[in-house]
Amino acid sequence: MAEVPITSTKPPSRLATTLRALKHRNFQLFFSGQLISLIGTWMQTVAESWLVYRLTGSSLLLGSVAFASQIPVFLMAPVGGTVADRFNRHRIIITTQSCAMVLALTYAGLTISGRIRVWEIFVLAALLGVVNAFDIPARQAFIVDMVGREDLMNAIALNSSMFNGARVIGPAVAGIIVAKVGEGWCFFGNGISYIAVITGLLLMRVNIKRRDVTASPLENILEGFRYVRNTHPIRALLLLLGLVSLVGMPYAVLMPVFAKQILHGGARELGILMGATGVGALLGALTLATRTGLKGLGRWITLASAGFGLSLILFCGIAYFLPQYFWLATATLIPVGFCIMLQMAASNTLVQSMVPDRLRGRVMSVYSMMFMGMAPFGAFYAGALAQHIGAPLTVVIGAIACLCGSAAFAAGLPKLRVEARQLILAQQEVGGEPPQEMTPQGVSFTNNSDID
Repeated sequence: MAEVPITSTKPPSRLATTLRALKHRNFQLFFSGQLISLIGTWMQTVAESWLVYRLTGSSLLLGSVAFASQIPVFLMAPVGGTVADRFNRHRIIITTQSCAMVLALTYAGLTISGRIRVWEIFVLAALLGVVNAFDIPARQAFIVDMVGREDLMNAIALNSSMFNGARVIGPAVAGIIVAKVGEGWCFFGNGISYIAVITGLLLMRVNIKRRDVTASPLENILEGFRYVRNTHPIRALLLLLGLVSLVGMPYAVLMPVFAKQILHGGARELGILMGATGVGALLGALTLATRTGLKGLGRWITLASAGFGLSLILFCGIAYFLPQYFWLATATLIPVGFCIMLQMAASNTLVQSMVPDRLRGRVMSVYSMMFMGMAPFGAFYAGALAQHIGAPLTVVIGAIACLCGSAAFAAGLPKLRVEARQLILAQQEVGGEPPQEMTPQGVSFTNNSDID
């Protein structure tokens, strides 16, 4: 009897599964360039916070600068999303990254020369916010253009991993540079770092289908808002994300206050605290990258938002009552970063898995409004409130609100899960075109795949 050859199909390794989006050349270029650039971005974020606090000593102004840098995202992201759906996203990102480089180098020139003033910080922060209002929706929507739907979740997770890997390195480097030579050289390093991402973008070979758009820009914007409003799972995900961004994320704005006044440190300690959050966030993003399916992400989001609130309360308690244990307080920021990144990246994945391609830029602009656009209101309220009741109590109040939001989301999760499953299957079946018609009550599915 002849032997039958046995062929074994060895499953891919855990590492190959985690890094599978990197098989796409365009995403490789994007990933490597962004990693370098984002280290510079985090250096600038830390240096800017320390510069404002050094010049003014005011928690209110610290929150106000954060407000000025992020409020343009809330106001202009819908326009940015419409632009991302109407024009070439690749060229939009090249333009926005170039503008951000010019702003960083301007920041560096003013600071190194010693001529920087608080009002100039406000202007430069606001201009960067305008750039981000166009950059974020285009960059989020561009991910699917680079990797396709099959590797979308992994690409989002790796993108978040890159963001938070830089978040670990950038603040630590910034703390050293600020302590040794001043904030201006952090801004200069950020400006130079944009060369890497712009080079990577220019080396890409991109074939994006031209989008035929007949409606006016205003009609396009309203269509995106209507889709989010009438699609219950997406609306619930974005409302929870907006709540956490509004009342929970301002802890980062107040971190210079914790570093200096409560934990009795300086720029070095500020870098360590923010770096610890980045370590946790990196672990959260890598955890999501190991997943190969969407099942259970809703439960993860519920637990992550609750864990974020509990971890913040623990951090504030240790920092306030046991300030001599700096490293213990620092360690509690690791689960803070882990939970917020898990919620953000999982929400991003689910939203992008449910949304049709032709609305992707506009829906991601609403995502940007909720994640970054709500932050300025939170930063402003946190800065003002901390001026009166202190930073620890301000952060604890926000953390309790996050716990309440998590409980409300969990209560509605069973119903949302059914509709979300239908939306995801519908997008997979028709290649990204919506087979549903919008009704005031929600999404009504039909057998006519031509309806959009």
